[in-house]
Amino acid sequence: MFLKNRTFWKWLGVVLLLSAVTLFVVAEIMLKHAGPILKGRVIETLSTRFQSKVDLDQLHVSVVHGLSVTGDGLRIYPPDDVIAAGASHPLIAVRHFEFRAGIMGLFIKPMHVSDVHVSGLAINIPPKEYRRADTHPKKHHGKIKIVLGEILCDDSQLVIGTAKPGKDPKIFVLKRIVMHDVGSNAAWPYDATLTNAIPRGDIHATGTFGPWNIESPGDSDVTGHYTFTNADLGTIKGIGGMLDSTGRFVGQLNRILVDGVADVPAFTLDTANRPVPLHTRFHAIVDGTSGDTTLDPVAAILGSSHFVCSGSVINVKGKGHIIDLNIDIPSGQIRDFLNLAVKTQPPIMSGTLQMKAKLNIPPGKESVTKKIGVRGAFVLMGIHFNNSQVEDKVDMLSLRAQGKPGEARPGAADVHSQMRGTFNLKSGQLDFSQLNYTLPGATVNLAGQYTLDGKKFDFAGKVRTDAKLSQMTSTWWKSLMLKPVDPFFHKHGAGAEIPVKITGTNTAPKFGLDLGSGKK
Repeated sequence: MFLKNRTFWKWLGVVLLLSAVTLFVVAEIMLKHAGPILKGRVIETLSTRFQSKVDLDQLHVSVVHGLSVTGDGLRIYPPDDVIAAGASHPLIAVRHFEFRAGIMGLFIKPMHVSDVHVSGLAINIPPKEYRRADTHPKKHHGKIKIVLGEILCDDSQLVIGTAKPGKDPKIFVLKRIVMHDVGSNAAWPYDATLTNAIPRGDIHATGTFGPWNIESPGDSDVTGHYTFTNADLGTIKGIGGMLDSTGRFVGQLNRILVDGVADVPAFTLDTANRPVPLHTRFHAIVDGTSGDTTLDPVAAILGSSHFVCSGSVINVKGKGHIIDLNIDIPSGQIRDFLNLAVKTQPPIMSGTLQMKAKLNIPPGKESVTKKIGVRGAFVLMGIHFNNSQVEDKVDMLSLRAQGKPGEARPGAADVHSQMRGTFNLKSGQLDFSQLNYTLPGATVNLAGQYTLDGKKFDFAGKVRTDAKLSQMTSTWWKSLMLKPVDPFFHKHGAGAEIPVKITGTNTAPKFGLDLGSGKK
């Protein structure tokens, strides 16, 4: 019995020794070939995950303190059918990556890696048009041999391509992005900081991305909340101020719904360089494949004036953007808009503004205020001119037009008038094809031009008064001399219809008869 037990323990020892030797040899082989083994696992995992070709230039492994892995030149290409349709850039390119893992990771499949640090990540999303439904892409069969927990990326960018003519690809510079649970097929939580070029500033966003759509990456889901702080509007020529914006977004990379608010406490235009607070609340649809944005609506407050905009921002290849907006001001204050756009201070007038207009800003390097175009119709109510000379002339005109010339003196009345008209703003000049100005006792119909810098005031038209010419003077002999002239100006039911012109500047307007028009 004793001999039998001895034999058993002897053979058990031999088996254990052989097993240990075998494990040692296997471990030695695995450690010596850790580089090729891990490189193969990386390529097989990514090929299976993205169903596409994967290249990896270099991979280095150190086993001094566990597994320390570094790699360079990783490229993941689009699916074969997308390449056949014309996409040539890698879907994902990584300049350098590194991660650490335990030695046992070489012997356990799949290997679990808690975090990977990536530098120089570039994600290129090909447009939908590069999908070819009539092809049968080759399937890349394999196993997921590495599962990742977190990826930290520095110096990265996202490029969303477009096949639309006249459109530039959209490029987002990612200063820093952290993605969690990237090994799963569910949505990946992320935390990202993006650099926005125009207006210049940093955007911080958190949310989820994915699941990754292998067949059409642009259709991958994305959600999140963002903050855009200290954005310098001065990077857009012609405007100024610091913008802060917050909001949320949901959708796919090629169609993102965005809801947010934006504040510019000191918004300026270079025509006046006078700060006016601007607040907006907006809903937008962003096409990431083209950069085109639909705004519907934008609810804005400029100073104390509320208005609503809707329209689009269209990307133009190599030039910038075309901005087209419909503007509706139901009840604003004209002083807010004059403070923003016109250099003259105080503003030429105050009153309530109603306006519907179309705004267009073409692309180009020229100042926004020089290339902006606005056309529409407006009504101004309760007008009061802030220039005392202008207001005195208006007040005295009203009194004379009512047949009260004896009361027509500076400060004798405080007339509040109304104006309506159609206009076209272009190249810093307002052209009024129709301008109707109504005040007690008179109606003024004008047409002309007015420049935003206040240096040009050139209007001509007719004044229709309730009183006759002879009733507009307080001197008896002048009134007597004008009575024979009354019939020549007594037209179309008015007491008098007088041709007039207004020239000069905002600070020094000149009012007079338009004798040339009178002769006609």
